[in-house]
Amino acid sequence: MMAGVVKVGLIGCGNISGIYLKNGSRFGHMEIAACADALPERAQAKAAEYGIQAMTVEQMLADPSIELILNLTIPAAHGDIALKALEAGKHVYNEKPLAVQREQAQQMLHLAAEKGLRVGGAPDTFLGAGLQTCRRLIDDGAIGTPVAATAFMISHGPEGWHPDPEFFYKVGAGPVFDMAPYYLTALTALVGCVRAVTAAARISFAERLITSQPKHGQRITVEVPTHVSATLELNGGALATMIMSFDVWASSLPRIEIYGSEGTLSVPDPNTFGGEVRLYRADKQEWEIVPLIDGYSENSRGLGVADMARAIHSGGTHRASGELAYHVLDVMHAVHESGEKGARVTLESSVTRPAVLDAADFS
Repeated sequence: MMAGVVKVGLIGCGNISGIYLKNGSRFGHMEIAACADALPERAQAKAAEYGIQAMTVEQMLADPSIELILNLTIPAAHGDIALKALEAGKHVYNEKPLAVQREQAQQMLHLAAEKGLRVGGAPDTFLGAGLQTCRRLIDDGAIGTPVAATAFMISHGPEGWHPDPEFFYKVGAGPVFDMAPYYLTALTALVGCVRAVTAAARISFAERLITSQPKHGQRITVEVPTHVSATLELNGGALATMIMSFDVWASSLPRIEIYGSEGTLSVPDPNTFGGEVRLYRADKQEWEIVPLIDGYSENSRGLGVADMARAIHSGGTHRASGELAYHVLDVMHAVHESGEKGARVTLESSVTRPAVLDAADFS
């Protein structure tokens, strides 16, 4: 293993682990060396598939060669696993959300600061060529001053395709906690963080029918809002309209658009690393497709972990930071709280926009 490469232990060998394992060594700053899961047979299967070591969680946390824990467990376990890893002296990168509750996420950040450790969190899609192209356009003044934005994730939920969809409708998930991290992280990286929220929310259907395999025909009791509409007041004054829904069969709404004093930017799906970037300039009065900058346009999940690994050994900040992930968590709670109370909620957290990705960091 080359000098400066961080050895990573992956915990949670579920649906999302495959792409992280596939990309585990491609960025040059990290190597996923081992995996663990509450179901040992799942860890053993992934270890055999990707040529790494299967461990128990306890073995991984005790292994001095493992510097960073990549926590891909279900949302309800994110906080507990991360705190155990930090107590064991490991850096931690969590899948989204950072934790289910604000208090536990704050514990993580405080403990990491005390121990001189780093916390990171998904999503890292904002580091892809699609959103990085948009960021550079905004920073270069292509649409002037941002005044408004829209963010729409409209679907009919995962019970028709996911092999084990029940957790999507439990506390810590729903369309806001499952999908809004992509949109809120993108908005924060492009325009700025959220300072206040006004929202309405509902559970449209008390039960959901699973039509995917292997649990076809089972029913899910819904515990969290499945359709949420929110107005987000962003730092700098721009207003964003966000809808997150698992209750809509079809829609032709855009994913994200940023509206500026001099034009409009159509942003690709923030759940991807590439996609089409479209720009409308007021002086030209027409749409144009903007070529993507050089970067990561294919599925590059794990790029945020690699950027964190780079920072662990080289210093400086990492972009998919715990502070950014905490702000997104804070906003999501504020959205639900505003929906419950029917009142505007002011955010206590704030975060600066992460730096533009420097391709030289990964060369």
